[in-house]
Amino acid sequence: MNLWLIVAALNGLLAVAAGAFGAHALQARLDPHALQTFETGARYHMYHALAIGLAAFAMRSQSAAAAQVSALLFVAGIVLFSGSLYLLALTGVRAFGFVTPLGGLSFLAGWAVLAYAATKLPA
Repeated sequence: MNLWLIVAALNGLLAVAAGAFGAHALQARLDPHALQTFETGARYHMYHALAIGLAAFAMRSQSAAAAQVSALLFVAGIVLFSGSLYLLALTGVRAFGFVTPLGGLSFLAGWAVLAYAATKLPA
């Protein structure tokens, strides 16, 4: 559980840094659509940093394996979804947008597996 709380905290830190970078350093450099794309990546990055922390707290007894899978799916989603949006906004290379839905699917799967893990938690 401690490792996953560290992963959650570091991702929270990175999400705040990305949000601040977007708000301050990129506002004058990106067009409004690219800036909105970057901000969407940072927002979902933060949501799922918190989700990793939630999964870490679910890593008890019979729910541990499913909660770990959930956390891994959230990390994959951050890399694929938020990462592709960051790259799309910064480079303008539209090919990065093809990866974004895979990240979204990872997020969805992570939430589904976390729900399953919750059914295994002791009452």
